[in-house]
Amino acid sequence: MAQQHDSVALVGDETVEHFATAVLLAALTAALAQVSIPLPGSLPPFSLQPFGAFFAGLLLGPLWGGLALALYLLVGIAGAPVFSNWNAGLGYVLVGQGTGGFLVGFLLGAVIAGGIAHRRTTPRSLETIGLATQVLALVAAVVVIYAVGVPWMSWALGLSVQRAAATMAPYVPFDLLKVAVAIAIVRGGYLVRE
Repeated sequence: MAQQHDSVALVGDETVEHFATAVLLAALTAALAQVSIPLPGSLPPFSLQPFGAFFAGLLLGPLWGGLALALYLLVGIAGAPVFSNWNAGLGYVLVGQGTGGFLVGFLLGAVIAGGIAHRRTTPRSLETIGLATQVLALVAAVVVIYAVGVPWMSWALGLSVQRAAATMAPYVPFDLLKVAVAIAIVRGGYLVRE
């Protein structure tokens, strides 16, 4: 006599999809981090890393977007060279070039952007999120990234907060330009979640 077994779904399809997208966005962030331009002196490199946080927040919301950037950070802390210019390790995050706060800021920025855009922990369709909300979400992410990054840089490099803020001020217009590009990419359907 053949026994019949009922199959049990341990994880729903939606959860698998969100997790897979989070892993892909973590990998995309790692790839974008390598598109960086070293700057003279002790200035941090100009990098495309913020796009990872922006895309994670807009596409996945606060929970899954945060997971994407947490995965990125954890892989880098574990020693994989995923930070800008192939850097890695806990030491790099804590004190290397003073940029660790920006890395942590990317994680928090993705969570904040996702929370503002989706207004719940799980993502909703991007078609239901207006342009003004998307802009607000990503500008808030930039604010959070700098709010964490600048004091951390001040501490790590032994600079005054004012000096660290002055050092980072030239990057702000470029990061706002990245916000516009990220929104254009997402609204143009180039990163579509079906």
